[in-house]
Amino acid sequence: MRVAIVGASGAVGQEFLRVLEEQNFPTDDLLLFGSKRSAGKKYTFKDKEYTVKELCHNDDFKDVDIVFASAGASTSKEFASTITKYGAIMIDNSSAFRMEDDIPLVVPEVNGDDALHAPRNIIANPNCTTIQMVVALKAIHDISPIKRAHVATYQAASGAGALGMEELVQQHRDIAAGKEPVVEKFAYQLAYNLIPHIDVFMDNGYTKEEMKMYHETKKIMHAPDLDVSAMCVRVPVMRAHSEAIWVETERPISVEEAREAFRKGKGLVVTDEPENKKYPMPLFAAGCDPVYVGRIRKDLTNECGLSFWVVGDQIKKGAALNAVQIAQYLINNKKA
Repeated sequence: MRVAIVGASGAVGQEFLRVLEEQNFPTDDLLLFGSKRSAGKKYTFKDKEYTVKELCHNDDFKDVDIVFASAGASTSKEFASTITKYGAIMIDNSSAFRMEDDIPLVVPEVNGDDALHAPRNIIANPNCTTIQMVVALKAIHDISPIKRAHVATYQAASGAGALGMEELVQQHRDIAAGKEPVVEKFAYQLAYNLIPHIDVFMDNGYTKEEMKMYHETKKIMHAPDLDVSAMCVRVPVMRAHSEAIWVETERPISVEEAREAFRKGKGLVVTDEPENKKYPMPLFAAGCDPVYVGRIRKDLTNECGLSFWVVGDQIKKGAALNAVQIAQYLINNKKA
């Protein structure tokens, strides 16, 4: 199988290399693409060195089977036809195609079969916060349909890519040295701070990030009546996003029933022993594959309500791993 990575030098592109190796993905040949600035950089994969090529409108994707793209929405839109014209499946990590009707938006644990119907040879990877939330929601939705969900996210610097993580580290260094921290990637200083602002604000007062969770959840879960209200906050954590989630189901669900549903849920690990101070935290979820769920309890304001806490690695399950799992699903179902 010939595999290509577009945006190989970015944080997610580098994670693709690690995840493909960890998953022992069947890769007979690997092609790396990037911007003009990244062209010529060399990376090692399975003890072999590969050089990044500049992404161009040519025939480089001829005979390529799967392309993992993480170079931004504008690049994905510009190069989609170039990437797919010879039959390659493009698994796109940007927001470019997520809400288009003829492009599936896929989290394999939730709606893997949607990936088998991609008429344009493009499959969209959802937003990172949506991915980890729907993995958890699926477990509850299967035992009683969810009517509505409220979520507050606590999103790590990794959500803004490698430059976001670098800025957080540098800000701590600057402050420790008594210097004014440089602010470039975020709206304000992130070190020792919280910023209730991720992506641009919309006319309704929500940010684009928050509206992504609203729209994407409905599409992934095939639940047009499931409404989501989100508050997305950037926090001074290096890697792994956290979410406080409240759901209202059609019938009351006990904590015990919910905990058992989460235990059986695909891609989930239950860490829920508050009496022993055991609950999911980004410190321990960073670099790990599963979505972790804990602090499971009844909503005191609603008989049909549940509240729980979810943590997942944004770069891994929230990006590269989910895309690789989509490709694995295609292979296992003989669509790639």
